[in-house]
Amino acid sequence: MKETGIKAGPIFISKNGKTLDRSNIWRDMKFLCKRVGVKPNKMFPHNLRHLFARALNSLEKDIVRLADLLGHSSIYTTRIYTMETGDKHFSRLERLHLVMTT
Repeated sequence: MKETGIKAGPIFISKNGKTLDRSNIWRDMKFLCKRVGVKPNKMFPHNLRHLFARALNSLEKDIVRLADLLGHSSIYTTRIYTMETGDKHFSRLERLHLVMTT
């Protein structure tokens, strides 16, 4: 905001000065997917919300604050964003020497 002199209104704007909306972001994400070899049908703008939630949760470990930031009235809704795979659970158990591998 400081660099561009924005004092009020939209912060994220396109090259032609129009407000970015979901369709702009969707198009840009699909373009980037193709560029880096990710199947475009696997990427959605909402994935950024999941990425934010998982990143913040891994740093802060405060699901109540995360629920507030995401606008959830229940931490059970937020829990969907923070669930881990069985592989992650198994890896932790292995590090604690609670499972045996052959």
